[in-house]
Amino acid sequence: MATAVTVTTTVPDSGAEVRDWIRRAGALSPVLAVIALLLVPGGGGAQGGTGGTGTVADAASGLLVLICLVRVMRGGTRPLTRAAAVVLGLPVLGICLAAITSHDPAASLPGVARYVQIFVLVPAAVLLMIRDRRDFALVAWSLVAFALLQGAVGAVQFLTGTGASYQGEDIRAVGTFGATDVMGMATVVAYGLVVVTGIALGSGPGRVRTTALVCAGLLFLPLVLSFSRGAWIATVLACAIQLLLAGVRRAARVALVAGALGVVLVGGLGIGSEMVKERVTSITQVAAAPDQSVTDRYTMWAAAGRMWRAEPVTGVGLKGFPQYRDSNASLALSSGSDTAGAGAAFARQPLLSPHNMYLLVLSEQGLAGLLALAGSWVAMLVGALRRQRLGADCALVATGLLSWQLIDFFYADIGGPSTVLMSVVLGLAAWWSLAEVRRA
Repeated sequence: MATAVTVTTTVPDSGAEVRDWIRRAGALSPVLAVIALLLVPGGGGAQGGTGGTGTVADAASGLLVLICLVRVMRGGTRPLTRAAAVVLGLPVLGICLAAITSHDPAASLPGVARYVQIFVLVPAAVLLMIRDRRDFALVAWSLVAFALLQGAVGAVQFLTGTGASYQGEDIRAVGTFGATDVMGMATVVAYGLVVVTGIALGSGPGRVRTTALVCAGLLFLPLVLSFSRGAWIATVLACAIQLLLAGVRRAARVALVAGALGVVLVGGLGIGSEMVKERVTSITQVAAAPDQSVTDRYTMWAAAGRMWRAEPVTGVGLKGFPQYRDSNASLALSSGSDTAGAGAAFARQPLLSPHNMYLLVLSEQGLAGLLALAGSWVAMLVGALRRQRLGADCALVATGLLSWQLIDFFYADIGGPSTVLMSVVLGLAAWWSLAEVRRA
């Protein structure tokens, strides 16, 4: 049962179309459930690195994999193409090698399960659940709907002073993820913004592209109010890549519209303008006058580099960064980051990862693990780019999501409830990159 894509231009009547979407939603319900159940609060804080949070959405992702496995077994044919099996299975080599060579293999086992879940099993299951471009669109719009919901909650948090603590005020938009996962809402909203940008630049019906543009305007504000510099940078660059792929002239027009929107929302209406300006300015001051969060990040990056130099091929082992952090970090590293607000009391969040996915993998899995994992991501990105001629909308969405994730990994790593959503996003992009595609 090799996954195939049929590109069709047939538009059914509205009644038949609604029934088709309902039927597709039922077939894709295991995937959609993972997205929807992220609304259920997790039992723990956002842990960096290979740490998990054991959320309901994580359990739903396990059920998704199980349902997909049952469908594959009942089908009785090869579920994945050879290329898809190689690309998605490549990370397993580095993960298992790092676990076997770890100084504490037993302690590394939870890390093995987490990495395989996020980067192999769930993406493969999402790829197999999606059958065609309409399924792709349904999952993509589900991401947008979830992003709009989280963004609305975040905007209310800023306006009512019920968000996470930022510069002594409870105004940071974090959605339903809480103060211990300040990157959660920013990530979700950024995913939604990248998706609607790809749809707006695609070749779909005019009403669909107009709806996408409206959604982009609605998602812009909560992304700004997240005060997440890493999410801002990744979103700007990913959307710029999408614009360039869609055409230079269109890129220039959309850039002007986006700039005007930013001026109106932040400058004209004065929505957090001073704090946003200060946060943007701090991006260019990370070397000259870094704040403590930036100092901590640089210190942990240096510590990850020292771990890798000690074990260059296989790293110190999965979940090894927290254990070796203090012996490799300088005195500039603080004891943790402060979290408060959004319904949570003040707490010190331990720094358990370098907040850089590439350095985390390099320190814990060595060069072998980084080449395997990053090689899988690059292969998917190349596949998405090569298939742009088969469907501009899907290609732009997949390319944008992969680009955003690969850029964001320079400032973040896995950890927190939103991590399982990342695996769904990787599966969505993998379907377009690795499935067998043919024109109708």
